[in-house]
Amino acid sequence: MLKSMIRAAAITTLVAAGSLAVAPAALAQDTTQSGDMPMVGGAPMDPQKTIVENASQADNLTTLVAAVKAAGLAETLSGDGPFTVFAPTNAAFEKLPAGTVDELLKPENKDKLTKILTYHVVPAKATSEAAMQMIKDDGGKHPAKTVEGEEITLSMDGENIVVMDASGNTATVTQADVMQSNGVVHVIDTVLMPKM
Repeated sequence: MLKSMIRAAAITTLVAAGSLAVAPAALAQDTTQSGDMPMVGGAPMDPQKTIVENASQADNLTTLVAAVKAAGLAETLSGDGPFTVFAPTNAAFEKLPAGTVDELLKPENKDKLTKILTYHVVPAKATSEAAMQMIKDDGGKHPAKTVEGEEITLSMDGENIVVMDASGNTATVTQADVMQSNGVVHVIDTVLMPKM
């Protein structure tokens, strides 16, 4: 069911936005190269591996990976995609009120956790260059529909891409254009929250 929703949303998004698979921009911040591979959390991100395979190697994404597994989304995010994932770091999850992550990881909260995680996924491959062009074309703010169903809003703060959630909270992209075999990851510093 979720896979078919993602595929339908991906087709709708790609038709509406045109092809988003443009060459990666030189905006990737805080990136140390390992050969030609960017480093995230001390691990090289292999563009031939899936989002889940790469994220599982990054020391700063362990909370996100645990949440993806608890929500049963690992198989989906290992699929063909394409996906754009705004990936909150461990530090981003630590900004949530004390006990929130432990509560979300409980089996009885799987639906809520799934809602939050799919709110970080756009069913298309949008590099920072594509995102910045859409922000510019839309007069400074670009709405993007997530797999969860609600929109996030992309804008710029100087040279940084900022993502605003449904409540007006913002996350800054701290590392952009981490290319994957099934999409692209942009690392963010705050967890986005859909309307609950």
